[in-house]
Amino acid sequence: MSDSTRLVTRSTLYGIGPTNVLDTYLSPQEYQGVEVRVLRESCRMSRLMQGRVMRQTLFQAHVGYTHNRVDNNNTFSSLCNWNYALHYRFPLSPQLTLTAGAMADLNGGFVYNLRNGNNPAQARGYANLSATGMAIWKVKMRRKPVTLRYQLSFPLMGLQFMPEYGQSYYEIFSLGHGKGVINFTSLHNQPSLRQFLSADLPVGKSTLRVGYMADLQQGKVNHIKWHTYSHIFMVGMVKTFYLIK
Repeated sequence: MSDSTRLVTRSTLYGIGPTNVLDTYLSPQEYQGVEVRVLRESCRMSRLMQGRVMRQTLFQAHVGYTHNRVDNNNTFSSLCNWNYALHYRFPLSPQLTLTAGAMADLNGGFVYNLRNGNNPAQARGYANLSATGMAIWKVKMRRKPVTLRYQLSFPLMGLQFMPEYGQSYYEIFSLGHGKGVINFTSLHNQPSLRQFLSADLPVGKSTLRVGYMADLQQGKVNHIKWHTYSHIFMVGMVKTFYLIK
């Protein structure tokens, strides 16, 4: 009899789409442009709660290039995101499964403004405890099995690095004036949402995954507003295998 905890599903997806970036520490203007992203995911059942809990790890990295409305300035932005989630499964039928759980969400990156002099860059660093859930629906299209999945997650509480408005990084790291740059966040000042819709399609002996991600991250801390709104269309391959004992 097979051990379901040894069955691992991994995928690597690549995507591109429009993005909208704001950081009032650097500029009061919104910047719009394009973002490219890579997403790696691994899912595996655990033995927790009589084998009803699925473990999920996600790693994302993206780079954006944007310009302001009058097109006289540009920014580069980049962020790495790592998630570890535990999902409790609710199998409603052989075709439909719902999950709900908690997720650790770590983020680090930067936004660089090409024309700023004194403060050309802003660091992005925050960690959250998030709620997450999935709907997994197995259907058949032209007699071939297709798996549809929708996942959402949103932060409940966390910590975020953010300087005061007008405070330079020289003051923080060289002069030691770093009080107040680590701030508590929750739904009141970081109402963010990440949604991902995907379809797994059999292609010969392989599985193709196509998806759409709406990554809507925002916050207002230390009188500074920031956001990154990205809409990414993704495609990649899925592999399923058993781990050797």
